Order: sequence, then C-alpha cells, then structure tokens
Amino acid sequence: MRPGRIISLVLGCLLAVPALALLLGGGALGIAWLVESSGDDFFDVTIDRIETETVAVTAEDLDLSADPGDPDWVLDTLDADIRLRVTPSASGQEMFVGIGSESDVDTYLSGVAHDEISDINDDLEPQYRARTGDSTVAPPVDQNIWAASATGAGTQELIWEASSGNWAVVLMNADGSPGVSADVNVGARIGFLGPLALILMGIGALLSALAVTMIIIGATGMKKPDAGSPPPPEGQPLYGADPSSPGAQPVALVGESASPVSVNAQLDPQLSRWMWLVKWILAIPHFIVLVFLWIAFVVLTVVAGVAIVFTGSYPRGLFDFNVGVLRWSWRVSYYATTGGIGTDEYPPFSLHPEPGDAATIDVVYPERLSRGLVFVKWFLAIPHLIIVAILSGGSVSWLAFNGDSLKFDPLSGGGVLGLLVLVAGVFLLFTERYPQGLFDLIVGLNRWIYRTVAYVGLMTDDYPPFRLDQGGSEPGVPRGPEPSLDPSDLDLRPGPVDREPVGPSPGM
Repeated sequence: MRPGRIISLVLGCLLAVPALALLLGGGALGIAWLVESSGDDFFDVTIDRIETETVAVTAEDLDLSADPGDPDWVLDTLDADIRLRVTPSASGQEMFVGIGSESDVDTYLSGVAHDEISDINDDLEPQYRARTGDSTVAPPVDQNIWAASATGAGTQELIWEASSGNWAVVLMNADGSPGVSADVNVGARIGFLGPLALILMGIGALLSALAVTMIIIGATGMKKPDAGSPPPPEGQPLYGADPSSPGAQPVALVGESASPVSVNAQLDPQLSRWMWLVKWILAIPHFIVLVFLWIAFVVLTVVAGVAIVFTGSYPRGLFDFNVGVLRWSWRVSYYATTGGIGTDEYPPFSLHPEPGDAATIDVVYPERLSRGLVFVKWFLAIPHLIIVAILSGGSVSWLAFNGDSLKFDPLSGGGVLGLLVLVAGVFLLFTERYPQGLFDLIVGLNRWIYRTVAYVGLMTDDYPPFRLDQGGSEPGVPRGPEPSLDPSDLDLRPGPVDREPVGPSPGM
C-alpha cells in the first residue's frame, strides 16, 4: 500500500471519532429538545432534602461553561435559564435562595459556620464539607450581592438567565438564623437547543462523509499488480540483471525474515461477516489466561536480564516461554481484537506452534547478547514505544485548557489499530469482503509492535527498524549465491602473464 493510501486511511479513522461524537451528541440534544418542548420547557431533578444545623448551605465552584472548553460567548448564545424551586420542611418557614458571584458569597460568609455541598452522588444525595466559624450572620435579604434571589414562606421559585462566570448558590433562612432544611428542585432550559442539535448533526454528517471517503480511498485504493509483469513461475530463479547478460547471477530469496522477529498471518477467505462482533466475548477465557501469562512474562524478563548481565545469554527455557506468550497473544489478537479479526478459527490454548495456525510468531534464539544493553534497551526504544502507544493505546479526547480550547490526545486509550480493525469489520459486515490493502496494513503495524516488544523484552539485540513491512508474510532477505569456502575449489596457481615486447615494434 502506498504511503498516501496509508495516510488517508489513518486520517479517515481518526476523523471518524469526532464525527461520530458530533452525530451522537447532536442526536441526543435533538431528542432532549423534543422532550423539553413537550413539557414545561425545563429539564429538572429533585435533590434529596438539604439540611444543616448551621446558618447556610452553599453550592460553589459553579464554573458555567459549555464543554469542551468554550469561549465565554458560547454559553450566552445558548440562551440557558436555571430554575430553583425551594420548599421549606417546616410549614410557614420563610426561606431565602440566591445566586451570586463566588467571590461575593465567600466575602459574605467569611468566618461564618456553614456547610458547602461538595458532591451529589448517583442517588441524588448531597455530600457536605463543613466550614467552621461564627453562628451568626446578617440576613441575606439585606445584601445586594445577588444576581437573582427569591424569599418568602412556602415554595419559592427562582429563574436566572445563566451567564459565564464563577457562581455560587446559597440556601438560608430569610432572617439568617441557624437550622436550614428544605427540598430543592433544580431545572434547566436551553433556548438554542434545537438549532444547536441541527448544527452538531450537520457538522458530524459532513465530517463522517469525509472520513468515509478517506477510509474507502485508503482501504480499496491499493494498486493492482501489473498484468504485463507476472511474477516468475515457482522455482524459477530471480535475477538482479538481465539473465542473458554476461555474468548475471541468480538471486535466491531465502525463507528467513529480515528481522529476528518473524510475524505472519493468513487471511481466512471464508470469514463470517458478523462473527467478529462476538469474538471478543468468545475470547474472554484467553484474556483471563493472558493476564497471568503477561505477569509471568514481565517477571521472567527481569530474571533473564540478570542472567544476561552475568552470563551474556538468555536462558533457553525462559526464552521459549516468553516467545510462547507472544505467540499466544498474537493468535488471540488476530482472532478477536486489534490483530485484525482475520480468522474464524478459535485459537488453541498453547504456548507452542500448532498445525494450521493462522497467525504465527517466532523469534530467533540469540546465542549471545550484550550485557550492557540490558540496562538501556527500554531507553533506546522510546521512539518505538511512542509509536506503539499511538497504534495500540491512543484515542481522541476532548479537553479544556484555560476554558478556551479543544485538544486531541492520542495517548489515552483506544488506538489507531482498533479503529482500523473496526473499519475492516464494517467492510466485512456490509460487503462480506476484507480489503487486502487494509489487511496488509494491520498486520504490518502489529509486526512493528511485536518487534518492539521483543527488543524491550531483551530477546534480541537487533534494534527494530523504522520500517513498515506490510503483508501477511515476513519479507524475505534477498541474497546472492554463497561463495564456496572449500579450499579444494580454490585455484592458487599463478595464471598466465601477458608480456609486452621490450624491443621496438615492427615498422619502427
């Protein structure tokens, strides 16, 4: 697959994540808007009874901003209203509820004992944080710090047009006396909800169309072999030059990998179009076993490192076990997860090569290993580890930075490989075909990962190449014919010496 096709495929997969988020978010807002329009225009929830023996209950740190990390004007554009309904527990009790800036409320209640709501759990029960101080305070109705307030006996309703800033809600007795107890209902209404839903879904649809186009170009745009240049018949030698030219030598393609780590996979031509949806469930027993195998892998790698430092070699028994862990992992990954879902054959519970394995891995046993590299391989492999993290563990996340930005975070979970395999599954589901170019790319990326793991696992001193070897089979190493080393084949006799005449040439 050409580099441009790879870039198109990867970018399409990454673009599909925010596109899907916008579509789902816009759809959810649209449903919410329809529900809101059919009721009293407010979404509301009733919190469990709020009560304290002090003079006030506050809810601070209300940083009103629309995720992810909007500029201040976004919240104002949404035209959002907040509604608070407060019903005192005692009949005839006059209650006060107000909303003011956090700094003004902190100044008003400075040095006064009160409770602050720190959290509300899933059962809508408030969790409190106590603030110590005096038990007396000036009545809240005498303060001019409130952006909105309501006071009186019976149920009080406050409706406030939300604006950007840091705000606090205060619940008190109207006279500022201690002992506050009331039921509170909180509601919200967004006037711009319907248009916002349409905008999000429109942007999501455009991004989705672009992502699908890029994915299709990348997955199906592999150049077909040139019909005029068929591969040589099996068994016919390959030549590095015209075979009829003098001195042309056949070049043998040996069955060895260019890397000591050999990762191979065979694509099942009869893949089920839907089975990939449940393979991860079927593979759960393997996942459980692999947790313990990888714990053993890490421990034995440390033991092997100590052995290499003192002996210069990797104990063969430990080496074979750790290769078996890689082999087991690759089988399961290829069957069910980011390896490619390229076979429907259930993987065996085995550390050893098995007949008919669709996914195989092997590592050439090194007779000698560098003692000093044991301590620095993890450091030398940092560039590869970053790439591996993006391939196997990256994702898109939306974060706020200083309240005014969006951020793409490729290292928080998911992974490019997961997206590529999902695309392959979708192709398989709807077309009953696994794009060959996509298969070659997925296996090539996994090959990069396993080469890195083997190097960091001290199993080889060969530094992993910064090269994407795509395809189900490891690339062979082209070599010319081996020179003969048999002394009997060497002709050490001096050859004839051409001598030029010493005397003058004829005619001179």
